Amino acid sequence: MSRLFASVRARATLAATLVVAVALVAAGTAVLLSLRSNLLGEAGTQAERSAREVATELAVGTPYADLSLDVDDRPVQVVDDDGVLVAASEDLERISGTGVDAVKPRPAASPGGEDDDADDDSGESLEPGEIGGRITVSDGSATIDGDTEDYRFAAVPVKTEDRGTLTVYAGAPLSAEHGAVNTALTVMLIGFPLLLAVVAWVTWLVTRRALRPVEGIRREMAAITASEDLARRVPVPGTHDEVARLATTTNETLAALEASVERQRGFVADASHELRSPIASLRTQLEVAAAHPELLDLDGAVADTVRLQRLAADLLLLARLDAGERPADARVDLAALAREAAEGRAGVRVRGDEGVVSAAGSRGQLGRVLANLLDNAERHARSVVEVSVRWDGDTALVAVTDDGEGVPAADRERIFERFVRLDDARSRDDGGAGLGLAIARDVAVRHGGTLTVHDAPAGGALFELRLPGDRAGTARDM
Repeated sequence: MSRLFASVRARATLAATLVVAVALVAAGTAVLLSLRSNLLGEAGTQAERSAREVATELAVGTPYADLSLDVDDRPVQVVDDDGVLVAASEDLERISGTGVDAVKPRPAASPGGEDDDADDDSGESLEPGEIGGRITVSDGSATIDGDTEDYRFAAVPVKTEDRGTLTVYAGAPLSAEHGAVNTALTVMLIGFPLLLAVVAWVTWLVTRRALRPVEGIRREMAAITASEDLARRVPVPGTHDEVARLATTTNETLAALEASVERQRGFVADASHELRSPIASLRTQLEVAAAHPELLDLDGAVADTVRLQRLAADLLLLARLDAGERPADARVDLAALAREAAEGRAGVRVRGDEGVVSAAGSRGQLGRVLANLLDNAERHARSVVEVSVRWDGDTALVAVTDDGEGVPAADRERIFERFVRLDDARSRDDGGAGLGLAIARDVAVRHGGTLTVHDAPAGGALFELRLPGDRAGTARDM
């Protein structure tokens, strides 16, 4: 059973069919009850009309023998105050539901004087010749000339001049009510299953049509997975509905995944290229030293080893950043961090606002950003590098300025790409691996900030690191 309804299509069809079935049952029940109520009300009206016709004859003094009791073959009883049947339909053989089971009238007793002032059973006080307005309705059965049917009886009281208060019971057959209800029930029992079958069939077809694009998306995703070709895209239907938005979002995800994979492949290729040079140089020096110990360039070997170590550390940091490593939430004093990064560097000046300029994040990663910016500034500066730390509204601003030749406008975004070095910084000793600014930009973004480069007012390059801070909170802490 679970496999039968494993598809969305089957579950949607089942759900729609069940909902329609419940609605049809509820509506059918309401129709049957309403139909039965209306037919019973109509039968009661007919019974009351027949009873009042007989009561009218009694009110004007018509003898029992001349009463119209056999009209339309409906059962009629006339009962006196003592519950004695004084008149009845001629062919009446059996009756129930009126409270008087007798079918053959008995001779009427002479009414007493006190009976003239008696009230009828309904509690009404009637004058001679008056017909009561309170009608009692009951259900029962009767047999007339061998035919037994269900009837609705109406009891009408009437006050006569010489016979006291009489009650006329007249019945209307319920065969029409039973027939109409049974017919309606039969139609429902036959029509409802057919209607449910039509609903299930239409829902199945509509669901198949609606889910056809989803199946196309699934097949294309399976093909992409099998081929590992992230350049492929799933088909987008022109319906502008949820399925179309799903396909669009899927293609956007594939595009982002493709870009990420391409970036990762480029990163691995560039890293391999950058690692190959120091490793090859170090190997060459060691092989020469093994053959000719007197030619060992120890300083060069140490320099290559240090470069290799720094490059490995940079690659590991970038890998952690790409993996989504979240920075710590500690509060870092940026001015103190800048002074610490500038310590031991000749020609680097640090200026800061009075008070504490702080930002939330990882002290180690933010220190790495400042160190990379200072390394870059020292590499290009002629003589002076200046670091300023201040508040810019609620943003902590760290500016690193050098008096070099600056960064051309066309390269101000390219320098933050990985393994990118401008033409004047490509030497192995001066240019580095081209990862410092890329790491600085990535760390800034991970901390919710920005890192941009502009022209310095006095010439050279101006790198601005902006980080979200809490100036009011810092003032409270002080």
